[in-house]
Amino acid sequence: MDTLLDALQEGRLIELPDNDKHDSLQFLSHILEAIPSVPNNTDVAGFVLSREEAIVTALGKGFACPHARVPYDEDLLASIGWSPSGIDYGAPDGKPVHFVLMYLVPDNQRNHYLKEVSLLAKALQTAPNLDQIGKLEDLNSVRNFLLDLVSLSKNIVGFEARAKMIKLESRGAIIPPQIDQLADILIEPVSIITLQGKQHYTLAQSKELIDILDHSLNLVESISSKGFFENSGWRIVKRTSIEYLENRIVYECIAVKVLHKKNP
Repeated sequence: MDTLLDALQEGRLIELPDNDKHDSLQFLSHILEAIPSVPNNTDVAGFVLSREEAIVTALGKGFACPHARVPYDEDLLASIGWSPSGIDYGAPDGKPVHFVLMYLVPDNQRNHYLKEVSLLAKALQTAPNLDQIGKLEDLNSVRNFLLDLVSLSKNIVGFEARAKMIKLESRGAIIPPQIDQLADILIEPVSIITLQGKQHYTLAQSKELIDILDHSLNLVESISSKGFFENSGWRIVKRTSIEYLENRIVYECIAVKVLHKKNP
């Protein structure tokens, strides 16, 4: 379960903003889409939601493992969502899902992914206190719970993964839990409307973001040709585009900004 350890170590454990299944899957997908190693225009949300329509990915016991298979070779990646109140996910045991472990599975990582899920399923069979997951109070306790779950399979995850786990446990003892809070990452949907390939308008909830994008001369060219645009700490990633009459195009994007806190 080294990919889950990587996600914990790299801050991809988040508290989900609500208990809606569709919204939660989209949110976690956008976290993966914003990782620099993920190719531009990778529609993680589209892959995940399409697969979820075909088969429910809940494992039971409060866990779900949705995934997106992508046609390129890269590392196996994961993002972890925690729902304090639980999500009505359609789980086989009827229980709400508190942990959504989302995987991005490149072609060369399918066996690795299957091994990860198998190890997780085995750990859930023997894990004590699973009935307490609905009582976890914050992300620090959630992280410790997941580390305990990983430790159940430590004899088969390998030396390197065990070393990561020890390092993460040590780091958790000295870094305040708020470093993992969602407040450290801004994620916002953005629509960019172009007229005749010249003018463009931005639809967003952040005035700062609107001001930046409305005055960016190469925004549309960059989004169109490269699939992303960066300015003032924001990374704008194109998800889809729709072309209308009179050469009007709407680009649906995700804007991501990481807030780097200063050390006290």
